[in-house]
Amino acid sequence: MRDHILVSGPASWNTLVYLDQLPEPRPHMQFAIENFETVGGTSAGKALHLAGLGRQVTCCTVLGDDADSARLRSALELTGIELVASTVPGPSERHLNLMTRAGERVSLYLSTPAFRAPDVDQFRMLSDGAAALVMDLSETSRTLLPEAVDSGIPIWTDIHDYNGQSKFHEPFIQAASYIFMNADGMTEPLSFMRARVEAGAQTVVCTLGADGAVAYDVDGLHRVAAVPATVRDTNGAGDAFLAGFLDATLSGASTDGALRSAASQAVVALETKHLHPCLEVLLP
Repeated sequence: MRDHILVSGPASWNTLVYLDQLPEPRPHMQFAIENFETVGGTSAGKALHLAGLGRQVTCCTVLGDDADSARLRSALELTGIELVASTVPGPSERHLNLMTRAGERVSLYLSTPAFRAPDVDQFRMLSDGAAALVMDLSETSRTLLPEAVDSGIPIWTDIHDYNGQSKFHEPFIQAASYIFMNADGMTEPLSFMRARVEAGAQTVVCTLGADGAVAYDVDGLHRVAAVPATVRDTNGAGDAFLAGFLDATLSGASTDGALRSAASQAVVALETKHLHPCLEVLLP
């Protein structure tokens, strides 16, 4: 029994450009305040924070074979994550994130790696004895969901700004015991959260940015306030939040205790320009 956490989903190489304000939809010129390259991707963020909390983490992802992919691979491996990457020709996933100091973001996908059917036997071996499976939104994770369900290991998923209608999200929602989301896609997420718990989910959590977060489980609604932070960059705060909640839950915390740990962990992401402070040394 390895008692590790397996995270399946995207890792990316991102360029972040900070502007005074997000561009208006008209031809014009703007000067950037700052720009830099860094590790991105929702699964990379979760893996980094779980490893930073002392958990043994395996991150299964898809990477390209170009120079940026090599930098991405090296950065993740040097943080102590067990990186299991399927390599495909061409670039890895890449984003151009247009940011403001207020935390506004427009994320432009510059490239996505070609899909390659995952090795189910390898996934079965890697997940054996895991304490949790984090199945992030991706074609690879979607293909592996039946195997994840069959394993009997608790499944955690992050459906981000789900709007209540996307068919791509449905298998993840149906499979997961722990569902995380933000409120950007729904004006009233509580009814969805309640319905998922009534359908068998253990806990559903909705992050609310500066307003903290709410969780719903069999005991009802739980709330936590955001922890004050000196915000450097908002990328990855939601991934840090899930990692903090997962780590606390595996340590035996209640929903309220896990929410407090999650809110504190989000600050770790907010106060660095990278997904996690460990990258400040590797990617100055």
